[in-house]
Amino acid sequence: MIDVEDLIALVRNYNPRTNADLIRRAYDYGSRMHAEQRRHSGELYFTHPVAVAAILTEQRLDDATIVTALLHDTIEDTKSTWTDIAATFGEEIAELVDGVTKLTNLQLSATGNKQSENFRKLFMAMSKDLRVILVKLADRLHNMRTIKSLPQEKQVRKARETMDIFAPLAGRMGMQWMREELEDLAFKVLNPEARASIIRRFILLQKETGEVIPKITADIRTELEKEGIEADVFGRAKKPYSIWRKMQEKQLAFSRLSDIYGFRVVCRSESDCYRILGAIHRRWRAVPGRFKDYISQPKSNGYRSIHTTVSGRDGKRVEVQIRTRQMHEVAEAGVAAHWSYRDGERAQNPFAVDPARWIATLTERLDTGEDQDDFLENVKLEMYSDQVFCFTPKGDVVQLPKGATPLDFAYAIHTRIGNSTVGAKVDGIRVPLWTRLKNGQSVEIITATGQRPQVTWIDIVVTGRAKAAIRRSLREEDRERFIKLGQELARVAFEHIGRKATDKALRTAAKTLGLSDEKEVLARLGSAELAAREVIEAIYPELATQASVEEVDAHRAVVGLTADQSFRRANCCQPVPGERIVGITYRGQGVVVHAIDCPALAEFEDQPGRWVDLQWHSGRHAPVYTVSLNLTIANDAGVLGRICTLIGEQKANISDLTFVDRKPDFYRLIVEVDLRDAEHLHMVLTALDAESDVAQVERYRDLSRKP
Repeated sequence: MIDVEDLIALVRNYNPRTNADLIRRAYDYGSRMHAEQRRHSGELYFTHPVAVAAILTEQRLDDATIVTALLHDTIEDTKSTWTDIAATFGEEIAELVDGVTKLTNLQLSATGNKQSENFRKLFMAMSKDLRVILVKLADRLHNMRTIKSLPQEKQVRKARETMDIFAPLAGRMGMQWMREELEDLAFKVLNPEARASIIRRFILLQKETGEVIPKITADIRTELEKEGIEADVFGRAKKPYSIWRKMQEKQLAFSRLSDIYGFRVVCRSESDCYRILGAIHRRWRAVPGRFKDYISQPKSNGYRSIHTTVSGRDGKRVEVQIRTRQMHEVAEAGVAAHWSYRDGERAQNPFAVDPARWIATLTERLDTGEDQDDFLENVKLEMYSDQVFCFTPKGDVVQLPKGATPLDFAYAIHTRIGNSTVGAKVDGIRVPLWTRLKNGQSVEIITATGQRPQVTWIDIVVTGRAKAAIRRSLREEDRERFIKLGQELARVAFEHIGRKATDKALRTAAKTLGLSDEKEVLARLGSAELAAREVIEAIYPELATQASVEEVDAHRAVVGLTADQSFRRANCCQPVPGERIVGITYRGQGVVVHAIDCPALAEFEDQPGRWVDLQWHSGRHAPVYTVSLNLTIANDAGVLGRICTLIGEQKANISDLTFVDRKPDFYRLIVEVDLRDAEHLHMVLTALDAESDVAQVERYRDLSRKP
């Protein structure tokens, strides 16, 4: 355990004017209060608060935060009280300690309304004094570093909570180093085999290629010397969890993953940053789409840096971050840089964000009038997302999460604009509303009087604000329409198990599901916020299993049509059960069912009267839904036969096969396969993707085919 004089020395390194007596008194008080308490490892409990304080010295935090770390468990675990601490150390520290105690008691990994209420309390504590969460994060970091002494079940629970809540929170606060360490420590508990596998592959890669990092670091330094630029260059291999996440997101094997090394160049001035960028791009080829300028467009937590990815030595992709020393300090400390000290003075870093302003930007999109589930979803969407920066036609910047669409952009400007959106232009070109926006794009929203949000928009937007506004509008304006659709969905689902969707049955379901009444159940069914299967399970759990086994009549597979309406699947997108769908009416032809992300829907954006809210029947479907697959396979004896056999083994029938391209070494063909649902499609694609003779397989969609 670090003794008190060593701890004071750590603080004096950055704050020579520290109140050493205050820290000594807090150290002594905490030691006496915890006395002979022991951790699961058997060591004295007070070693933990001291270690938390030491972690906070690395961020050069003020005396009050260091003292809070030493005392953060006294109110919860000892006979100490708020009054005692206030009398001994002052009300500021007592409030901080009390805040950490309350955060510790929050069950952020709870479920339902309890979790959303606890997230509200988390935000309230953060808005009161952000130092509370800084102490809590350091507390969690030390607990994760020493997690091995806990029982296995508790290890998994703590690791999952860390991965889902505390690691993303640290990242959102700008402390990327802490996020990466928390994720990796949690990964070690949750998936030790995968982590060990990545480490083994790293070792093997080093044996095959040698020490890549020193070589590339030397290459970058050489280029900077040629330009006469003074800067420090650091290189590292990315953390195992970061690599694992990229493997999962991109569905790539380790051997095919390229940018597993990261390099950082820290220089003196902003102009040097751009000179360094030019030198690197002249020396190595830049990878398209992998450049981000967070200097001209800083993140909301104050982070500034230039990110670029280049094809480095031996063609390996490497990410390079370029920043000044002041930017680097904020990148390391994040929002905590606001309290950082140097030479006894609060650091006047021009890039450090005022925590009060940061909290305001974090919470401004979280509407106060929404229900608990919406709030929880909004918190997770807004707090844990990377950002893109887009521009209005007037040049104003709008910050959105990665993956945001023009609809999200519209709602970010104003709910009224979002609700009346009929179209959008990105960089002057008309695009579908579900287009994913990229950094630096200019977005113009086209509105129309009388336009209202459609239920399909829920699946298009990604921001919490947009989802909450759409659901609120749908509930208010279209409640009766959704109740009507919900009645049809409930009727079909109950008939499927030989029951009737009576008011009494639906009231029972509402009570079980925690909803107000049967009309709320029907409204949520109709607006796709609740699945018919969930309603059945709430009343007849034993029949829900039976319902999933019985096959749905293909002629009644879609729910939401009137008695006189027929339907057919659109040839352009070929939707299958399990995918979100929408219907478009054609005079004399019934309803054509499209997948919600079908590009062909763009031409109907300004014709909301032709859109029909539809859902697939919730039961098991017959394998009669044809899907086209685009296959590239090796041109070798027996390959096509093996591919056909492989598809057959997945209980899928090939209804047609067309050769599109024949080359000496490969064939490209379109295979028509009859499937049950989206899960069946996934099984077929996975089996084909794993076959060594299949170079590429993807779902084939052809907009030229008539709906």
